[in-house]
Amino acid sequence: MSGALRIISAGPGVTIQDAGRRGLLRFGVTPAGPMDQDAFMAAVLAAGDADGAAIEVSIGGVELIAEGLALGLAIAGGSFDIRLDGRALPPACALRLEPGERLSLRPGRAGAWCYVAPFGRFDLPLVFGSLSTHSRAGIGGLDGRMLGRDDILPVTDLRPPPDRLLAIGATWLEAARTKLRVLLGPQDDYFSHDTVETFFSSRWRVSARSDRMAYRLEGPPLRHLKGHDLVSDGLAFGAIQIPGDGTPLVLMADRQPTGGYPKIAHVIGSDLGPLAQARPGDYVAFERVSWETAVAARRRRADLIAAGPRLASEPGEISTEFLLSWNLIGGVVDAKEVD
Repeated sequence: MSGALRIISAGPGVTIQDAGRRGLLRFGVTPAGPMDQDAFMAAVLAAGDADGAAIEVSIGGVELIAEGLALGLAIAGGSFDIRLDGRALPPACALRLEPGERLSLRPGRAGAWCYVAPFGRFDLPLVFGSLSTHSRAGIGGLDGRMLGRDDILPVTDLRPPPDRLLAIGATWLEAARTKLRVLLGPQDDYFSHDTVETFFSSRWRVSARSDRMAYRLEGPPLRHLKGHDLVSDGLAFGAIQIPGDGTPLVLMADRQPTGGYPKIAHVIGSDLGPLAQARPGDYVAFERVSWETAVAARRRRADLIAAGPRLASEPGEISTEFLLSWNLIGGVVDAKEVD
């Protein structure tokens, strides 16, 4: 059996993403994939397919309906305002969407990305083994582009939708962090000791000039000790480049495969989700940790994901205490900052 999702409206940045294209960076192919891997995994696992794909919703929001058959959907990510025919839903939930019902996701109190995973499989062509959209290259997803009004996403291999609204709890979702953990280097020797300390002691504002390729951070310029050009080398998700103007660029899911600016540090894998959920205008800060700490955090995250999410029936009245008990992801903010 098959059904479909129709996009009624979508803001900029709404795309189809799966886990991404792996093993192709050496050929110049960017992995793409979700900005927040942790929230993405919460959605696809709750939908019953660890290898599945989801609609990645930006703060531009989306509204959609089911066509043909009722569809099961799992939603997880930032604290978005999620409504089914106008009725507010928990920020992380699994539901049954009947034909004609309208599901909307709009930015709520925090968070930049949210994921909608079907109880089934998007019937779209793979590109290099993946559905992930890389809009700059024009590959993946629906015609290699962002989703827009009246787009139809066929869904096949349907699994039974939930018969009632369920709240999703994923223990691996990090709560909002006031400081993101990083590993120093590999080109921290391109900066003086004082500049490195400035990097760690400063609060950085996420610029409006941020996207799936990189988050630009506003703050004191970081001056290079011996120039800002080097032989291009590979770039990882979370690498923090310092170009000639001294403005940190944190490379994200749609990063270029290689780059020639010095990298002062890398955000550890376990903190990429909280980083991705920072909106333009939010503040972030960094703290250095050891390799051992980074590996231990990654192992703990892997163990929690392997255990899977929790699903529970929605209570009659959704209280603040109930929502907090599910450890929902939020943005990265500094409570002391007033703006």
